[in-house]
Amino acid sequence: MPVALAARGVVLTVCGLGELHGQGQRAVTHVLSILDPGFPDPDAFGVWDPHARETMRFHDVIAEYPGFLPPTREHVETILAFGDRLHADGSDLSHLLIHCHAGISRSTAALATLLAAETPGDEEGVFTRLRAIRPQAWPNSRMIAFADDLLGSRGRLSEALRDHYRMQVAARPELVDMIRSVGRHAEIPPG
Repeated sequence: MPVALAARGVVLTVCGLGELHGQGQRAVTHVLSILDPGFPDPDAFGVWDPHARETMRFHDVIAEYPGFLPPTREHVETILAFGDRLHADGSDLSHLLIHCHAGISRSTAALATLLAAETPGDEEGVFTRLRAIRPQAWPNSRMIAFADDLLGSRGRLSEALRDHYRMQVAARPELVDMIRSVGRHAEIPPG
């Protein structure tokens, strides 16, 4: 198994589009961009130092709706393949930045997927690390379900996500209103 990103001293950052301009001076070496279909590439990257970048395009939804492209199993397979390439880059990798529009859902699900791939059996630890990196994380449950299946976690990753949601509701109740406002009521724990 490759050495985990954290053990290699790789800086991990998650942010939203509005935060990208402030990240350019942080020597980012690798970027995973998750954007809505048809959304233009962010201008911020034009002034950054050279970096490796993977761009994915799908909507932040948890079911199939007319006019929306939901995350698919293939998208999560692409995220895992991106992780494999990160490990192959070796010393060229020092700072990974993952972003989506708000830096709350798709990007945090992508980072959780990469962390889970590195630490099989430590699903709770994945979300503990994720909260340390991005305190307002509310990962997309559809993406996590695909990751759970692809990584052979047998439901443990999805259960750890539900525990994470419960912690977030207690610590950051403002996230609940945001998640409701985008039609993702199914992710909000009862109570």
